[in-house]
Amino acid sequence: MSSTSARPNLLFVTIDQWRADSFGAAGHPLVRTPNLDALAADGVRFAAHYSQASPCAPSRACLLTGTYQHTNRVVFNGTPLDAGLTNVALEARAGGYDPRLFGHTDQTVDPRTVDDDDPRLLTYEGPLPGFEVRLEVPEDREAWYRWMEGRGHDISDRERLIRPRDDVEPPPGRGSTWPPSPYDADETETAFVVDRVLEELDGLPEPWFLHVSLWRPHPPFHVPAPYNDLHDPAGVPAPLPAPSTGHPFLEALAGFGFTAASDDPLEVRQVRATYYGMIAEVDDQMGRLLGALDAAGCADRTVVAVTSDHGELLGDHGLMSKMGFHDRAFHVPLIVRYPDLGGVSGVSVDEFTEHVDVMPTLLDLAGLPVPAQCQGRSLRPFLESGSAPSWRSAVHWEFDFRLFGRMLGLRLADCNLAVQRDRVGKLVLFGGMPPLYVDLESDPDEVEPLLEHPAMRTYAEDLLEWRPGVEDGPLANRLATPSGMLTLRDPED
Repeated sequence: MSSTSARPNLLFVTIDQWRADSFGAAGHPLVRTPNLDALAADGVRFAAHYSQASPCAPSRACLLTGTYQHTNRVVFNGTPLDAGLTNVALEARAGGYDPRLFGHTDQTVDPRTVDDDDPRLLTYEGPLPGFEVRLEVPEDREAWYRWMEGRGHDISDRERLIRPRDDVEPPPGRGSTWPPSPYDADETETAFVVDRVLEELDGLPEPWFLHVSLWRPHPPFHVPAPYNDLHDPAGVPAPLPAPSTGHPFLEALAGFGFTAASDDPLEVRQVRATYYGMIAEVDDQMGRLLGALDAAGCADRTVVAVTSDHGELLGDHGLMSKMGFHDRAFHVPLIVRYPDLGGVSGVSVDEFTEHVDVMPTLLDLAGLPVPAQCQGRSLRPFLESGSAPSWRSAVHWEFDFRLFGRMLGLRLADCNLAVQRDRVGKLVLFGGMPPLYVDLESDPDEVEPLLEHPAMRTYAEDLLEWRPGVEDGPLANRLATPSGMLTLRDPED
């Protein structure tokens, strides 16, 4: 039956910490992603897609509510999500779908809506309201451990399962993340989640909405054989050098503990090689998931959207993780495929797109209204014709570092940055520090940010128009921890 009058299925996949350049379809010389490459060939790849915040909870708050950080005010892992905001799951449920979650969405419940002793106030890894949790895989991986126990693994030493094997010595030319994981390739966290999704798909009434949130290639960096040895560290692209520019924020990143994992170039290259192997492992599991749609005969009437919450610096600029302002922490893949739409396929869109566009897109394709709250736009025109009229000419993102405010001696309200990036340049505007500018025409890899540039004033005016004033509200300084809900305070308090 054609879906021209029926609502499509929605398969929304996030692959954690997957940066945009580490993707075969993006032209990476080494990374192996044949299944995701095939998905892009059948759909539309958004080549200039950016996350709006980091780390996990802030990024997903933007992605799942269609709002920028200066609106939703989820500033760090554990910041509660305002219950007054709707989200993609609530809107889909109101429209007749039964949204189901496999994995994690990393949101903390609004403390104003629950009792003070509610256990959901002790974690940043709560599920987004509106989803029926079919499989929860937070950082403690409890469900995966129990599954591994059922497969004969001793889980008494759980840390052993999230480290490379310690009984295998790396050969010459390999680093400490080279040894394989102590389990088989069909026993990864990714395989576990995909297994459960495939069980769910069997006989599931249409139209359905599944959000599949995959943990990898998030650290810790290790992967089972044969993926651990797919790439020789000597052959991977070298990391971009650390800048020589003196700036208090760049110095602070080192103090926060986000410097490269080792001073040994081999170790840094090995981490990159391991990361590429982790992506290959996820791609193989994505092949199983996409193949199940074909086997069930529902691929044409299913919207598949695949993206990542944020990127990974991977040693570039002398940094690891995803904090800060650099492109490689915020530039992520996005692929959307919906054959029954009858639009274009195999197209790479170079216009700037953002995470805040994903919720409007899914709702629009499902024939549901897009709430006024959403600050992004539906990508449907790109899917239909490959272009869209009057599209944005710049992209924006934010990073809030108030968790480190006391280390820096800054007021909490000043511990933030906002970025405006276009084809020519990139301004980083700080709340309590001097701005930085990157001339992308002469410095496309943003190796040497500039403290002064003639374009900075114009960019700053545009950026302040995009983000006028930021009011923290009652939740931005609240933080869920295992010890209870904390309130962050200024250094002088």
